[in-house]
Amino acid sequence: MEGGGGTLSEIHQSAKKLLLRSRDGLERLERLEYSAAAGAAFSGADSELSFAVKKDITQIQTLCVEMDRLWRSIAAKPQRDLWKRKVEQIAEEAESLRASLDKYNLRNQKRMREANERTELLGRANGDSAHVLRIYDEEAQALQSVRSSSRELENANALGEAILSSIHGQRERLKSAHRKALDILNTVEISNSVLRLIERRNRVDQWIKYAGMLLAVVFLFAFIMWRH
Repeated sequence: MEGGGGTLSEIHQSAKKLLLRSRDGLERLERLEYSAAAGAAFSGADSELSFAVKKDITQIQTLCVEMDRLWRSIAAKPQRDLWKRKVEQIAEEAESLRASLDKYNLRNQKRMREANERTELLGRANGDSAHVLRIYDEEAQALQSVRSSSRELENANALGEAILSSIHGQRERLKSAHRKALDILNTVEISNSVLRLIERRNRVDQWIKYAGMLLAVVFLFAFIMWRH
């Protein structure tokens, strides 16, 4: 019997050759998979080989459809039954190869997905490490700034104490001068009007003294705020 692609026997021989090639290709894929599991690097050859095997299996199944049409047209029952078993055997082997190829493709997809996830996790871990280092640098800079501000505050405090000490010394000198002036006035019996004038001057000096102290405190506070 003949079909569009040749006789039933010729189509059967072509299908058997494709079966042998598909089986060999699938075994090569499984060896590549074993090598990958052992730590070998992947290449694009496995994808090309998988596509070639799938193409051969599809062609075998197409031939099985053609052979199924041809054996049904055989008149003699014994010969028809013989070719029916041969075609069914080819079809079963092709279906078995397709199932094995599908399982391989699923495993390969899973392996590629896991590799991508590992790569993503590694990149994320590197990003987290860089983030931690950046936070550490920022904290170190902040600590250095706090230390610098502390030293500046100490210097400003020392300056304020020196100013207050100087004002206190001036106050004591003013008191001493006041007492001496009173002693002299009492000695020479200066008039009450002169004494009142001196007392007013003393009050003015007191106001000057307090104004100086207030100005020093304001200056100290402004200096501290400016540094921060």
